[in-house]
Order: sequence, then C-alpha cells, then structure tokens
Amino acid sequence: MQSNTYLNFNGDCQAAFKFYEQCLGGKIIAMMSYGESPMAEQAPPEQRDRIMHVHLTVGDMVLMGADFPPEFFEKPQGFNVNLQFDNVEEGERIFNALAGNGTVKMPFQETFWATRWGMLVDKFGTPWMINCNPPA
Repeated sequence: MQSNTYLNFNGDCQAAFKFYEQCLGGKIIAMMSYGESPMAEQAPPEQRDRIMHVHLTVGDMVLMGADFPPEFFEKPQGFNVNLQFDNVEEGERIFNALAGNGTVKMPFQETFWATRWGMLVDKFGTPWMINCNPPA
C-alpha cells in the first residue's frame, strides 16, 4: 500500500505545483486543466483554465493536487505535508524555499527528537513540516 498526499486549491494549483517542482527538485509528470479534459464541454467556462489533476514526483514521493470547484474548496487544516531528510543542509534549503512569502510556524531548529525540525505554511496555504533525523 502507498499513501499519497492530494492537495486542493482554489485556482492557484498550477502556480503552486510549479513552485513545488522547483523547490523540491521534482518533476511534474502530468497536469491537465478542466478545459483539456474529456469533460471540457461540461466544465463552466470560468473553470476551464483551472487544474483538474496534477501529479508531481520527487524521488519515491508522489504529490498530487487539483483546483477544486469553488463550492467544494476548503482551506487546508488539520494536517501537514511532512518531509523527512537525512541531510540537514537539504532540509534547511527546502524549508527556506517553501517558507518564501509564507508563514513560519515553528523555526527550523534542533529539537529533542530531531537534528532539525520546523513547521511552515507556504504562500499557497499548504502546511508543511520538515524533519531531519539525527545521525544513526
């Protein structure tokens, strides 16, 4: 079994995933707007440029998302996308990149359980936790 995070957005999914692709060093392997889909004629005209589905890979990790129809969109709450690193420098680089124009909730610092750990909400409203394990 594999669990993948599926993020919902309210019109800025494409910009968010291009940002994640750049920050995380991943690759968008699929992105389709409502207007490009087989259901394009059923989509309201104002919805056609919005993203119906996007799939990003970063190593073995998969991150997916979409612009939900406005009546179904809910602001993210009650979860964090957690990224685990062995390399502190890489964890810090990604923390700082994701934090750009976002809100740091807990600074990236040493804790009793991790070499470094921090929490942030990025400029698109996605909550993240970055954790770096202590050396084994």
